[in-house]
Amino acid sequence: MLINIARLSESGADFQFHLEESWFARWQTQDPGLEFAGPGSLEVQVHLERHGHDILVRGHLGGSITLSCGRCLTPFSYPVTVDFDLLLAPGPVFVNDKDLELTPEDLDLDFYEGEVVDLERLLKEQVLLQFPLKPLCRETCKGICPGCGADLNQEPCRCTLHQTSSPFAQVKKPKT
Repeated sequence: MLINIARLSESGADFQFHLEESWFARWQTQDPGLEFAGPGSLEVQVHLERHGHDILVRGHLGGSITLSCGRCLTPFSYPVTVDFDLLLAPGPVFVNDKDLELTPEDLDLDFYEGEVVDLERLLKEQVLLQFPLKPLCRETCKGICPGCGADLNQEPCRCTLHQTSSPFAQVKKPKT
């Protein structure tokens, strides 16, 4: 989804997309480390406006994505509703190799190169920003037993892991 900025008027242009299975599959092919479990269904509205050489991008994501629980690995639907604003400036300007401190305004700034804006890259970034650091199917998820692999939300532990000697058992013994 490359948008030619030369064709954008001052009043801008509106775009609507339905992100479905093919989008998420392509993103996972490009980056196998992405941690969504399956397709989602997101409605996207984006408005682009020219402001001189800068492009203002305003958008809304709404729907759900399928994630895997970080404790029990069960896929679950995660709701997404977010509005975003980005300012795109032409090509990044590199000052020098000194460490630069980002300001809060820099967090809403991105860059484009040439005469096009890659809208798909921006949408993918906004979707990925919605992922929780540790996705949980529910706060009370018990996870998986490390010994027998039982989903402790569905069944009790089948192993004798709790009866085996702990590596810290020697620490518990009093010295004589």
